Amino acid sequence: MQQRSQSAQGKVQLDMEIIETSPDISYVVIWLHGLGADGHDFVSLIPELGLPKSANIRFIFPHAPIRSVTINGGYSMRAWYDILSMNLDDDLSAEREDICASVKMINNIIEQQLALGVAAKNIFLAGFSQGGVIALYTALRFPEPLAGVMALSTYMPFVENILDEMPDTQIRMPIFSAHGMDDPIIAHSNSRRYREALKNKDFAVTVRDYPMQHALCADEIRDISHWLSTQLN
Repeated sequence: MQQRSQSAQGKVQLDMEIIETSPDISYVVIWLHGLGADGHDFVSLIPELGLPKSANIRFIFPHAPIRSVTINGGYSMRAWYDILSMNLDDDLSAEREDICASVKMINNIIEQQLALGVAAKNIFLAGFSQGGVIALYTALRFPEPLAGVMALSTYMPFVENILDEMPDTQIRMPIFSAHGMDDPIIAHSNSRRYREALKNKDFAVTVRDYPMQHALCADEIRDISHWLSTQLN
């Protein structure tokens, strides 16, 4: 079903797809799509995960706002932030304030779930590509530790600054990091920076790499299912 996030005056509202595996919700997974896609992108993945209905999960797939993207000649598409260059090792490839604007939108969704009675420790964030950047940013900056993050085929500008500013309680949060070794969009090497920075802060990072490009593969889906099932238990 499609819903729109309800927010206080002055906050941006996001349309979203919501799938619930049970009437009684215990966990929430907020899954963010990549550049140019939309919230429908990963809905079909839910049955492939093979999670039991007894897990009582609400999956939320927000649609990013439509905006101009510099690297695509200013063409408007769904994007969580503007990408200024494809030199992703350079923090000048994006503006931090731009990223943080989307973080506020996801914070709003988290706050709604808290108001519905789901504990922060039972809320996961997942994101593919550009969505992975927002998922990591949001989880590391949120004032309470979340259940975990799935960072898929992504990178993280300004990671050192974010880690220096995060609440110390976040270090207990598990992170699943997956990337394609042949990724031509976000190079595999771009994942090393944030993985190493997280490990240096003593995060428990599960790292998985696959012989694929900028996508998901069957082995990755199985690993996501196993990791998520482990966290649910």
